[in-house]
Amino acid sequence: MNNFEFKNPTKIIFGKDTINKLETEIPSHAKVLLLYGGGSIKKNGIYDQVKTALSKVDVVEFGGIPANPEYAVLLQALRVIKDENITYLLAVGGGSVIDGTKFLSAAAVFTGDTPWDILAKNIKTEKGMPFGTVLTLPATGSEMNSGAVITRKETKEKRTMGGPGLFPIFSILDPQVIASIPERQLANGLADAFTHVLEQYMTYPIGALLQDRFAESILQTLIEVAPKVLKDPTDYGATSNFMWSCTMALNGLIQKGVPSDWAVHAMGHELTALFGIDHARTLAVIAPSHYQFNFEAKKEKLAQYGERVWNITEGSIDDKAHAAIKKTVAFFHDLGIDTKLSDYTKDYEGTAEKIAQRFTDRGWLGLGEHQSLSPDKVEEIVKMAY
Repeated sequence: MNNFEFKNPTKIIFGKDTINKLETEIPSHAKVLLLYGGGSIKKNGIYDQVKTALSKVDVVEFGGIPANPEYAVLLQALRVIKDENITYLLAVGGGSVIDGTKFLSAAAVFTGDTPWDILAKNIKTEKGMPFGTVLTLPATGSEMNSGAVITRKETKEKRTMGGPGLFPIFSILDPQVIASIPERQLANGLADAFTHVLEQYMTYPIGALLQDRFAESILQTLIEVAPKVLKDPTDYGATSNFMWSCTMALNGLIQKGVPSDWAVHAMGHELTALFGIDHARTLAVIAPSHYQFNFEAKKEKLAQYGERVWNITEGSIDDKAHAAIKKTVAFFHDLGIDTKLSDYTKDYEGTAEKIAQRFTDRGWLGLGEHQSLSPDKVEEIVKMAY
């Protein structure tokens, strides 16, 4: 097992009817910017619960953060922060709203030339404006980590950012919110969390026995609850396990002491930036081809995954590893998610070359757990995913 340090300062408030605890979590003297997305929280009762809990606090609102948090929109929110002398941020939404809030937390205290530099120059935020979250869509784990992904529409870019100053102070997780989430978004959340685990697990054996079993248990739980959540999003037993699995998939715990990959995300982000495909669905497009292309480097872990998660017991290591990839594709299909780029767009020709060139231009010359995936290999993987 590799050396590691682990610190996660986010307070989790989990369970039924916990949104009312906002009242005790946000300082009474704070001036709060309430951030949310397209307005669904005003239809499902979450907005009213939040406003009631914040009745004693000075609140300014900013809605309309899109599904891929857009830089230009966030700059409008940043102006509100400056003009209104905001001191505290509250994200009420899924990963996109929370990611956008993390950008604002960083940008609010940034002293450089342009806030885009935070992303373009990979500037780590050591201390941002304090913020909390009320999670309305389990998927990204952003409610308990310090990373974010921001989109810039004008340049068709999707870039990552982070730093120790971007952990939420607290996050409220009430699984009852899942009852109002459309099936497509639930499927996306399941696929997103599943792939988050794979990115930290599907590398090579390093003797981190407990970390492997943490990861495998999250995968097994997602597989078990997926059909129940999709069939009945009011099933509290299933939705509570779904929500907590999404958080545990990317709060940093299973990543410690082990190598991690993240090449699937790097390629997937480009498909979202270029075509507007749902983030989770781009991961389902790239992951099978990525594992097939890197089969020799990953087959021991693929076989272990096949045995422990999918109960594949027959055949050689190669046989089990190939079967595990097929099981993964079948899982995505069972969620109603297609796994080829051509299922989403007919304009896919040239995509692989464009992504490879972008990676070259950025100096991303070695992705993956071995830093061995050069842009020409990325091009091959994306072509395999057509």
